[in-house]
Amino acid sequence: MLEDAEIVRLYWERDQGAIAETQRKYSPLCGSIAMNILRNREDSEECLNDTWHRAWNTMPPQRPASLAAYLGRIVRNLALDLYRKRRAAKRYGGAELLLSELAECVPAREGGVLCSEEELSGVIDGWLRGLSPGDRRLFLRRYWYGEGVGELAQSLGERPGRLSLRLFRLRGKLREHLEKEGIAL
Repeated sequence: MLEDAEIVRLYWERDQGAIAETQRKYSPLCGSIAMNILRNREDSEECLNDTWHRAWNTMPPQRPASLAAYLGRIVRNLALDLYRKRRAAKRYGGAELLLSELAECVPAREGGVLCSEEELSGVIDGWLRGLSPGDRRLFLRRYWYGEGVGELAQSLGERPGRLSLRLFRLRGKLREHLEKEGIAL
């Protein structure tokens, strides 16, 4: 398997092999992200194809330092867009729980300072860096990769109720941190 820098170089050279190498290396990761959000195989496959197309169209000018993070962000955004589209058509239900859980920790607009996505991202990144490695992985696996509480509990050897409580406390800490930073969304 090629290294990420080599794959990015292929994109910059407009070599079609870049897509095949990307699929070979990143289909499991990207497919997992899409499936965790969409809960539908056909939609997940459509999302993966759109991810490879978007990567082709954005490199160049983009030269990602981390191809995994770059592709993960593309597939996640595409999956959420497709989820919203399906939900608007009243025929979906996959990511709704994730979004409702995170809505609990979003501070109210009153008294807070509205901020840009970049500022919010920086504040959340700082909060994540302050967590223990275990809590950071748990939060990312649940809210970035969209893994279910049951499968997380099984992989971590914890009871689902205990893990739900841990996630609840993490969301509360995030809310406190955002409020302390004066962030309102």
